Amino acid sequence: MRPDTPAENVDHTAEAARLERTADLYPEDAEALLLRAAAHRELSGDRPAATTLYDRLLASDAALDQPFLVRALKASNLWEYGHEAEARAIITGIRAAAPRDPAPWVIVAESLEAHDELEQAHETYTQAVRLLLTGVSQPPRAAHPLLFGRHRVRRMLGAAHDEWDALADTVHTLPVTLDELHDPKRVWSLGSENPAELEAEILRLRAEVGAFREALSRPFPVAVLHWPAAELTELTEAYPALNVEYPSYDAHLASIEADLRELAASGTGNLGIVTGTVPSFEAFAASELTSPDDPALLPQYATTLAARGRATAWPPERSAACWCGSGRTYGDCHGTA
Repeated sequence: MRPDTPAENVDHTAEAARLERTADLYPEDAEALLLRAAAHRELSGDRPAATTLYDRLLASDAALDQPFLVRALKASNLWEYGHEAEARAIITGIRAAAPRDPAPWVIVAESLEAHDELEQAHETYTQAVRLLLTGVSQPPRAAHPLLFGRHRVRRMLGAAHDEWDALADTVHTLPVTLDELHDPKRVWSLGSENPAELEAEILRLRAEVGAFREALSRPFPVAVLHWPAAELTELTEAYPALNVEYPSYDAHLASIEADLRELAASGTGNLGIVTGTVPSFEAFAASELTSPDDPALLPQYATTLAARGRATAWPPERSAACWCGSGRTYGDCHGTA
């Protein structure tokens, strides 16, 4: 949930204020927008302001999509500026509630780990993997940080490998093994005068940074616009000029997958899909003082939806539902090619 852009390249206070204004304009997207604003407040050093945003979400009359995530982020932030007791109370509440989403577990466990509460971190990671991964043959990508974090803490505690550590090894894809990456003695190699040891440590550090950056959420992805079948029919009937852009529904779906694969092949990361609706598109066109039959408006609409937190990450897990809404898994639908 936190932007990964360093403070020297972004005015985090200004970006937070922009997101807060956008949340006022689009209250239906307030949760995603205010979470990003809170992240910028934290990065700017204004942690009390971030807590205010978390409290604003938790006190809202609207039901939150991820209430435990908001609580976990609040706890992590509180602990960073001296409110340890309140943070611990929130973490205890999250563990007792046992949410089925990996994200809040990752945040509270990493917060405990960051404050040298290794036994508590280990208990939290273990509780999460047992709850979410027992009987699961292929852990979802969102749960990988739980396995990796648990492995890391166990290495620091000097614990022997168990079946969950073995599972962590199977989903780890970087060239440096987890045992090397999480070796508590690695810090001593930084004082070595042996070039081979230093080069090996640099390789491990690069792998670690790469894994960390992969896990971070960007402010919003490069997004491709998807119209459900009924919406596309309504759109092209109301605005025939767009039939050139969308000759058929099947062609539209094929184009989405092809465009995303081409972007991925070119090295573009953080890809996503946003779903359009005709009323929303018409309102966007009106705000831009133009007509909805202008094809040039389509990518701008997609970018705006992504900036409002409406994007779904692509590609899905092969066992997850396909983004097209067919009801089949991605591996059996658009992920087959």
